[in-house]
Amino acid sequence: MIGHHLRGVSLAAIMCAVLGLSACATTGQPSDQNAAAKPARDRTLDAGLDPATTLDPYPSTYRPLPRENFAVVGATVLTGTDRKIDNGVVVVTDGRIAAVGDASTPVPAGYKVVDARGRYVTPGVIDVHSHLGVYPSPGVSGMSDGNEATNPNTAQVWAEHSLWPQDPGFNTARAGGVTTMHILPGSANLFGGRGVTIRNVPSITMQGMKFPAAPYTVKMACGENPSRVYGGRNQSPATGMGNMAGYRAAFIAAREYKAKWDKWHETGEGTAPTRNLQNETLAGVLDGSILIQNHCYRADEMALMMDMAREFGYRISTFHHATEAYKLAPQLAQNGICAAMWTGWWGFKMEALDAIEENAALVDAQPGSCAVIHSDDALLTQRLNQEAAAALSAGRRAGLNISEEHAIGWFTSNAAKAIGIADQTGSLTPGLRADVVIWSADPFSIYARADQVFIDGALAFDRSNPAYQPTSDFELGQPGYGLTAANVREGAR
Repeated sequence: MIGHHLRGVSLAAIMCAVLGLSACATTGQPSDQNAAAKPARDRTLDAGLDPATTLDPYPSTYRPLPRENFAVVGATVLTGTDRKIDNGVVVVTDGRIAAVGDASTPVPAGYKVVDARGRYVTPGVIDVHSHLGVYPSPGVSGMSDGNEATNPNTAQVWAEHSLWPQDPGFNTARAGGVTTMHILPGSANLFGGRGVTIRNVPSITMQGMKFPAAPYTVKMACGENPSRVYGGRNQSPATGMGNMAGYRAAFIAAREYKAKWDKWHETGEGTAPTRNLQNETLAGVLDGSILIQNHCYRADEMALMMDMAREFGYRISTFHHATEAYKLAPQLAQNGICAAMWTGWWGFKMEALDAIEENAALVDAQPGSCAVIHSDDALLTQRLNQEAAAALSAGRRAGLNISEEHAIGWFTSNAAKAIGIADQTGSLTPGLRADVVIWSADPFSIYARADQVFIDGALAFDRSNPAYQPTSDFELGQPGYGLTAANVREGAR
């Protein structure tokens, strides 16, 4: 085993030596040739400022892992776009999906051929609600970096600045087929801060995992959490009405801040307004460059949030948890809002009491809907296919005719839409990133396991090959490996 023979050597050194992973680079500009030319940024502060402040100051340095052109043949293919292809072919060229079709689809000369007869192929799994890296394993107070629970409005903080790339949970998630994750701060606050979308690859740094050009998001939280946290301190908000007043006050301040910048951009007179990181994030919401990801369980509170979005002229991308989404599924569809849900989690607090297993299926039944299965959990993220299978089964028992080729979108294409990256990944569509999972069986079977996982066309996990089962630095330092200066030198030899 790698950890035995190279004990004391970091993950980066092992992976660079064994696999030649270019993701080990930690400096320089993004080298993904297909990434957008400019990093994601807030349009709020575009013109007239130093580029160091207007462009993303923490740009992605992600590079795809070493890869080769290949074709998967013979599998049952679920494309993520409502297509099922028996005895299908998926062709991958330069890390992108080149072709998807039946057995007659030509495979270019010189391509590696992966025989997947009897197995299934899907897009990579996308988890839109994860706290890996910010609430990592080990779960001790020294690593609890997900909630800046110091003020009801902490829109100024960014989850990526807490992300610990050594979290072993990234490796176990990859073994469950997860290729992309959306890492959020916690839900103690009305505005918890910015989320970040990452590629689930081994890296020394957060920037080495950061999804190039993915839009920033901001975490908002309705309901019990913020009123419990601050009401328990005899602070505001202590009630639902206090929550709403806090959101509205924050957006009023952000609107005024944005107006000052807009006027300065227009006239160029005087000095630029002083930057305010909190208002900067919420001004990005107002101009549409930052997407709202809204923790909200109850239907009545989701309705209030939609009303508030109309009051201030912004849109909500996704409600998370959304245990009562089935109660207002038509309104969600009409407003173009995704609902990210569990299937079996309920009753752990008052606002979760009206959860039903048919939730995702009932949301999905509305024309124009966007149902998503998410985790919010380091274990569930490894089994999102099973959580989706339970939702599919519940929907069918309720009389809904839902195909597997449609339901696969609940944790692939719809998930990509929910976090603003559907133009990059989430389906086996020619031109998109080749994020591909080969499953041992029907992914809606409890017996299915991810055999091979490809990220940007590179093999990132192989259940049959230990060389493609990465181990984090933290795990290498556990008892039994004896992380000492002596065996670091031994490993270096």
